Amino acid sequence: MILRIAFAGTPEFAVPPLAALVAAGYPVVGVLTQPDRPKGRGRALAASPVKQAALGHGLPVYQPPSIKTPEGQAVLQELAPDLLVVVAYGQILPPAALAIPRLGCINIHASLLPRWRGAAPIERAIQAGDAVTGVTLMQMDAGLDTGDMLLREELPIPAGTTAGQLHDQLKALGARALLRLLPELAAGHVHPRPQPAQGITYAARLDKAEARIDWSADAAAIARQVCAFNPRPVADTLFEGQQLRIHEARAMPASRAALPGTLLGLAGDALVVACGSGELHVTRVQRAGRNIVTARVFANAIPGFGSAAAGRLG
Repeated sequence: MILRIAFAGTPEFAVPPLAALVAAGYPVVGVLTQPDRPKGRGRALAASPVKQAALGHGLPVYQPPSIKTPEGQAVLQELAPDLLVVVAYGQILPPAALAIPRLGCINIHASLLPRWRGAAPIERAIQAGDAVTGVTLMQMDAGLDTGDMLLREELPIPAGTTAGQLHDQLKALGARALLRLLPELAAGHVHPRPQPAQGITYAARLDKAEARIDWSADAAAIARQVCAFNPRPVADTLFEGQQLRIHEARAMPASRAALPGTLLGLAGDALVVACGSGELHVTRVQRAGRNIVTARVFANAIPGFGSAAAGRLG
């Protein structure tokens, strides 16, 4: 059976699954995405990455302001898909919309459900120190990422992996998993499994206030914070009263006792900062309004900076 597929997605994470459907020859009857939004300093309207990709493939694009309205649902009714594939669409589908496709709606979620339901599963997995994550393809229901699981694919998270790196790995994994699932789904060989009642966690949306580093925390936790908030919103601190963004760092054991936030000098390529427990070895930083530089370039620009303690952060 050849499935008539509609697709709903908005950010870059959703582009590879859409491209995979097109490359595999599935008839994508229409693409739903969020309305164009103001972007950049000029606040000009910009199309979503999914809209740009869909137009590049010659696919019809629809941008209903709300899928909860009869007008928004009429778009899906007119497409009459067998299946709706949803990837980070940005709108919650009500039961009336979920019931339109003959085979329902499936979602690609960037975690091993039921862990990290919600808006920021990639960042929260890194922040929590999870050793493994993955993607879950689920049959959508009216809840928040609560639907029955159709397929799960795991992916390890090596130490030092940033949210940007993990995002790119998971978006590719999601596309591959989707192509694995669809033939089995069309043949009726997929048996949905309810999510376990144990192990449920929620991945709250990131708040810029969370990016500020508390140097009294454990160095390992701060290093995970740096990784989780890269490329956005980027972990930061204060140096001489101005914002200093920390783009790359690693946790190390403490070499000497010092107040948290104290700059302890350079160690190889790293600027050493005392933490509540252990040290953070910072390798890439960015002062407000300037480019990202290595820790050594940053240190060389500080008058009188040497191997001894040279000020504090925070």
